[in-house]
Amino acid sequence: MNKTIVISDDHPLFRQALLAAIKPLFRTADILEVETLTATLEVLEQGKVDLLLLDLRMSDSSGLAGLIYIKNSYPEMPVIVVSASEGAETVRAAIQAGASGYIVKSASSGQIRGAIEQVTQGETAVPASASTAVSEAERKLLEAIENIALLTPTQLKVLVKMTEGLLNKQIAWEMGISEATVKSHVTAIFRKLNVRTRTQAVVVAKQLDFVLSDSAG
Repeated sequence: MNKTIVISDDHPLFRQALLAAIKPLFRTADILEVETLTATLEVLEQGKVDLLLLDLRMSDSSGLAGLIYIKNSYPEMPVIVVSASEGAETVRAAIQAGASGYIVKSASSGQIRGAIEQVTQGETAVPASASTAVSEAERKLLEAIENIALLTPTQLKVLVKMTEGLLNKQIAWEMGISEATVKSHVTAIFRKLNVRTRTQAVVVAKQLDFVLSDSAG
């Protein structure tokens, strides 16, 4: 059976660059191109995907929320983040959130292929910039990411709604679940994030630049 690879990026030129780099590695693979998180989730729901190349910032997603949601929903699927950001903190944050690799958009075709080969062989592929020292502030951020990654997809969606300022009743209506169920999720979120209040949970989430498409969940 042919492998299925998904390129999820809202820049057509970069999708073409990724496609050109990937084709020599996967000559018989089905390579799909999408440009939103919504479309990415729709493709993932249709069947097994062997590799996802995911932009962190698209029209309906920003930051790590989409990556964490996808990894919690499809934990066995390798995800390589593609991003214009070359900062070590961003790279390490993506890996902590579950990415198997990280490709900067300034990378050459050879570097892109090298990273993809590493990931398909079960290794983690990161640029050299990620080898710098970790500050105390970044260590705390990585701990927050680790805790958020423990949330279920539904709990993650509830947390995102909380960052939007919605009350439990409003979250219940938007998600089509009972208010009691929302309260249960909020309690679980507090426990996993090691916080005691709604405000504290929102502060943790907003550190990660949380935006998640309403199609998720």
